[in-house]
Amino acid sequence: MLALGKSLTKALAARTLAPQVCSSFATGPRQYDGTFYEFRTYCVKPSKMNEFLENIKKNIHLQTAHSELVGSWSIEFGGRIDKVFHIWKYDNFAQQTEVRKALANDKEWREQLLIPILGLTDKQESEITYLVPWCKLEKPPKDGVYELVTFQMKPGGPALWGDAFRRAINAHVDLGYSKLVGVFHTEYGALNRVHVLWWNANADSRAAGRHQSHEDPRVVAAVRESVNYLVSQQNMLLIPTSYPPLE
Repeated sequence: MLALGKSLTKALAARTLAPQVCSSFATGPRQYDGTFYEFRTYCVKPSKMNEFLENIKKNIHLQTAHSELVGSWSIEFGGRIDKVFHIWKYDNFAQQTEVRKALANDKEWREQLLIPILGLTDKQESEITYLVPWCKLEKPPKDGVYELVTFQMKPGGPALWGDAFRRAINAHVDLGYSKLVGVFHTEYGALNRVHVLWWNANADSRAAGRHQSHEDPRVVAAVRESVNYLVSQQNMLLIPTSYPPLE
């Protein structure tokens, strides 16, 4: 009976501690803020890019009447050309659902924006992301170019690689050659993926800054630590369209 009593005591203690242990592995403060960002990429048919951009420029107001467009860019280097990339902001999933319902009932949006876009694109891709809790969405100081760097990290989430990744990003920020616009962690899409959006005055200043960072021992040390958790990474140079709210 004594042994049984000890076993029950241990079981109850484990059950009591379980929520406390699990909470230490929570995904972080971002879960307390419902705001998320949709990364939507349009793969435009070859030779249709100008027509696509003109249509969006003329009719984008039909969609921004329902939801907030953070920024819009075309892909210059680093991936398939003839791509247009949008970031949309939503307060929560309930708002996003309401936006979709409203758009579905918006005849003008459907006929002037949606249907023409479908005829000009090969496919669309979408990811849902959150800003990481240690980063705010920033606006650039003036016109320029943008770099989107995508990191595919090892499974385990920010609990595994978050601190090292943050140190690597901040090491680049501290040099001041580029402005950090936002760091986004994917919620729906490829998991353990982080997108980092940078602003630069131009592509040459970005290249000069990168060369500088490669010689900085603080950056080198932080990156060496972070790459232990890295699977792959890719970057793209983005050019703002003629209707970019970030500008």
